Amino acid sequence: MKSGLPSAISRSASGVFKRFAAAVIVPVIAAAGLGLSMPASAAGGGYPLDTFPVGKLDNLPALQNGAKLFVNYCLGCHSTSLMRYNRLQDIGLTPDQIKANLMFTGSKVGDPMSIAMTKADAKAWFGAAPPDLSVITRARSSGAGSGSDWVYTFLRSYYRDGGTATGWNNALFPNVGMPHVLWELQGARKVNVTEIKSEGDHGFMQTIASYDSRGTASIGEATELSGHRMPARPSVSTRPAAASSPQSSTTTRLPTSWPT
Repeated sequence: MKSGLPSAISRSASGVFKRFAAAVIVPVIAAAGLGLSMPASAAGGGYPLDTFPVGKLDNLPALQNGAKLFVNYCLGCHSTSLMRYNRLQDIGLTPDQIKANLMFTGSKVGDPMSIAMTKADAKAWFGAAPPDLSVITRARSSGAGSGSDWVYTFLRSYYRDGGTATGWNNALFPNVGMPHVLWELQGARKVNVTEIKSEGDHGFMQTIASYDSRGTASIGEATELSGHRMPARPSVSTRPAAASSPQSSTTTRLPTSWPT
């Protein structure tokens, strides 16, 4: 990992770079530096969003560290082709510092932050090409919160799940194909996942699965719920319904606590 960046800069980042920082850099540095927490309540029936730490947009040492983390952990697979390396001067870095510490190819400092991996190779290796992150926060903005809230929460919501191909799952984005690239910085966490399933005319059944830090799940006994109503927008279950399940069956599956 490259790291030779100044520890403190006196001036603030420009508006253009702040938008980029809010999209990718601050969520990475904040997620890498903080453990997972369980938000208080769900928004619109889905997994709740944490609040993006906007104060870090004026913390240039944090932005510089976030840029370092982004190029080391994210830029190998995700391009930000609408942003050029020289915009990192907005957080107090010189062109020489950018080239020496944040560039791994022979590209020029004025070049876009692109990647060498082609979409064809990405599809062959991963099943789908990782998205360009230039406008990811615009794409993820919703009534539940800002796009920055979404990215911040996504990076903080991974847990071990031995039943997936990568060994990881995500509370906000169930069955996501991206592994937890920040796990060495953030650590693996335990989680209790509550699954509520409608059984047609037979009511609702609740099951709690406890995942340990290695991804091993302990499944509790199903219990019947009375007077329960499904969320308006249930999340997708990570376990397919059995062939004999009724067509009207609906499942919501959300992490409900993060044990220490």
